[in-house]
Amino acid sequence: MLITQEDLILSAEKELKETWEKFEEIRNHNQIKVLKAFQTVGIQNVHYGWVTGYGYDDLGKDKLDELFATCFNTEAAIVRNQLVSGTHAISCAVLGNLSSGDELVAVTGKPYDTLNSVFQSFQEKYKIKYFEGKDKLSPNTKVALIQRSRGYEWRDSYTLAHIKTLIQEIRLKSPSAVIFVDNCYGEFTQILEPTDIGADIIAGSLIKNPGGGIVAAGAYIAGKKSCVEAAADVLTAPGIGVHGGCNFDQNRLMLQGFFLAPSVVCEALKGMSLAAKIFTDAGLESIPEYSADRNDVIQAIKFNDPEKLIKFCELVQKNSPVNSMFSPIPADISGYPDQVIMASGSFVEGSSIELSVDGPMRPPYIAYFQGGLSYAHTRYVISEILKYI
Repeated sequence: MLITQEDLILSAEKELKETWEKFEEIRNHNQIKVLKAFQTVGIQNVHYGWVTGYGYDDLGKDKLDELFATCFNTEAAIVRNQLVSGTHAISCAVLGNLSSGDELVAVTGKPYDTLNSVFQSFQEKYKIKYFEGKDKLSPNTKVALIQRSRGYEWRDSYTLAHIKTLIQEIRLKSPSAVIFVDNCYGEFTQILEPTDIGADIIAGSLIKNPGGGIVAAGAYIAGKKSCVEAAADVLTAPGIGVHGGCNFDQNRLMLQGFFLAPSVVCEALKGMSLAAKIFTDAGLESIPEYSADRNDVIQAIKFNDPEKLIKFCELVQKNSPVNSMFSPIPADISGYPDQVIMASGSFVEGSSIELSVDGPMRPPYIAYFQGGLSYAHTRYVISEILKYI
């Protein structure tokens, strides 16, 4: 009897039923949490309006800050389209809480590629002392950084339980350190966020999870008021901080995207778990396992062959809603030490909550498959890729 791609997917979906029920429980909890935050801060139609100039009277901007702070259980937040990426938000959050000669420790080891150049610049320009690994923590550590997601490393993303343990270790070894968690790709994958378990400050991109797939640009920083204000001084200027800068006409999209985010993240988790099941059954190494708890929206797939990585990316691009007629090629990209191939037929350029894939052109040639606004779309793309496996 001939086994079709549809047969394989239907079989995988049956095995994923219990896993998906967990994702849906998380979605339901987070959707109510977000709704209650909207109601608590009193979002109104008037907050869709936008202003020009300095942005001091941008009512929607102020409510967005309050909304993120309420939802993430923090004292303060800054949500801006002037934060051009997650890397920019992380840079502001970390540098704002350091002074010349201070000690920064990347507790979880080597960070995401683009951050390497950021921290190198900190060392050269601001004489920041930078170390990697939790064994480098000391009483002198001023900022301790935890990267929740895997970056371009062959490892699982860190669970909140593991992050909580790391936070406890940091408190013992570096009691005065500001604990920062890079929360990119992790928002709403669990019912808690790092600020619920002791992190002082977090940051993430709005063209990832918390933007719900519709926010055009921007990022957020949330945490203790002093930490957020210090980060805002780097973004704008000391004395202006969180007060300056307007969101132009983006307030409604940011509000609506945040409301949609729990459901969109659930769709992405379902799609990535299907990818894990299908590609593992096809004989490829893939993490995390299909039945695992998820702490980001990424599925890593190891090809051990540059041509296979390129072909995978080509197939994702070919089956995207936008720019499907183009083929991605490896290229030099600012901030990355190796050439990177990226496939993203997305409505928002570079959006990684939309179905996309990227990977550095270096052994063992890993594809970082991520996002997916619609499970049905992810399902179809996987079925098309199956024809070539």
